[in-house]
Formats: sequence, C-alpha cells, structure tokens
Amino acid sequence: MEHIIASLLQDFEEGKMNRRQLIQSLAVAASAASIVGSIPMYAAEGKVIKATRIRHLSYRVADYAKTRDFYSGLFGMKVSDDRGTRCNLTVGDSDIVVTTNTSGTIPRIDHISYFVDEDKNDVVAELTRRGLNPQPEADGIRIHDPDGFPVDLTART
Repeated sequence: MEHIIASLLQDFEEGKMNRRQLIQSLAVAASAASIVGSIPMYAAEGKVIKATRIRHLSYRVADYAKTRDFYSGLFGMKVSDDRGTRCNLTVGDSDIVVTTNTSGTIPRIDHISYFVDEDKNDVVAELTRRGLNPQPEADGIRIHDPDGFPVDLTART
C-alpha cells in the first residue's frame, strides 16, 4: 500500500495528475486495501480438508410425519431413528434428517453435513487458522460458509 501511495504522490508532484485525481486515486486505493484486509483466511491457501461424502441434509418441515411418509412411500427411502418429531430418511449413502420446524411452517434446509477423511484435531486447527471459528457439535464441528449457511463436519477422532 505504501508503494501505491508513494507512486500516486510522485505522479501528482510531477504534474501527471491533478489534485482531484490524486484524491480519487487515494480513495480507491484505500477502499481496495480495506477490502483485501477483510478477506478471511478461508480464502487463503492452506491444507485442503477432503470431504468424502454428504453425511446428511437437515430438512425442517411443518409436519415431519407427512414428509416422512411422502418420501418413504414415493421414493422408498428407508426410515430410521424415528423419534416422534424427527427421523432419518436414507437415500444412497446419505441421510435427510427431517424435523418438525417448531419456529414456523416454512420448510427449509437447516444445514448440510459432510464426512471428512481427516483427524478431528487437524480439521479444527485448519479451520481455526482460516478464521472460520469452528464450534463443537454433538458429533462433529460446525462452521458457516461465506453466506452464513451452517456446515457441519464429521471427522475421525
């Protein structure tokens, strides 16, 4: 940044730009510097945490039983871990966790969960290094993607 400012000042002193152009150029340079400085470390190079498959999608619905019956009856998805307000619907190697949404009736995907073929401590260290603030969950680690969407990771322990 210092190099850019010095170059702009030199151009101004040599008459290559007027005062208004100098101020505009300094404002653009300062804006660009603040944007670059705000890019989180998750955009930086680092160790790749290899996702091996989707573990589950969490699907919040108005009535989990209706949704359960629809998907199992139409697509033959296997129902498991039915707890009366939620269940798992298996499709291939992944699950859809269907839960009655107690905070409203609009269905929505609540989060996505991935299996990663890494040691949990290594994953936490890399996520922390990238500024992603990993949070422990019952059976994994939660982070948020750049849009704020929750992403869960299940790693080796």
